[in-house]
Amino acid sequence: MRLILLGPPGAGKGTQAQRLVEKHGIPQLSTGDMLRAAVQAGTEVGKRAKAVMDAGELVSDAIVNAIVAERIDQPDCARGFILDGYPRTLVQADAVEAMLAERGIALDTVIELVVDDKALVGRIVKRAEDAKAAGQPVRKDDNPAVFEERLREYYKKTAPLIGYYYAKGKLKTVDGMAGIDAVTSEIGNVLAAAAR
Repeated sequence: MRLILLGPPGAGKGTQAQRLVEKHGIPQLSTGDMLRAAVQAGTEVGKRAKAVMDAGELVSDAIVNAIVAERIDQPDCARGFILDGYPRTLVQADAVEAMLAERGIALDTVIELVVDDKALVGRIVKRAEDAKAAGQPVRKDDNPAVFEERLREYYKKTAPLIGYYYAKGKLKTVDGMAGIDAVTSEIGNVLAAAAR
């Protein structure tokens, strides 16, 4: 099973990806984690990424794509994987198509978690309050102003992927505003239908 989870920040992609990892035994591929791992491992592409990050610059699509390609060649991805937070742009989506085609594999489905933006801001505020109450550090992106900037960035760069995958017949939507268990159940239904 090879799938992409789409949706704005705070939609619950990370929570659902973790549940899919536990249920199906396939890895969740987060570009942030992959970048850190490649840098730590000192791979060729990791060294290139480290030089860019050390210079305080954003890692290019070419480097991110190379890290993803390197990661999906690992043995634990043989049965599938979940892409979370990647692709973020149409250019990266084309790169994913090309790298999968090169390997003779295809994307099974793209699941969009459909959410209400105003309610998302409320979710973020509550998550920050819960973290404070539990004595845990508050994520820097759990600030409403920072979050709203991330939302704008999502709609500008990533939302076009909804049409891209819809046109390919890969897009399925799930109500991301439902309870966590209900969202998990609906994703399970989508995956079961896709496997038929």
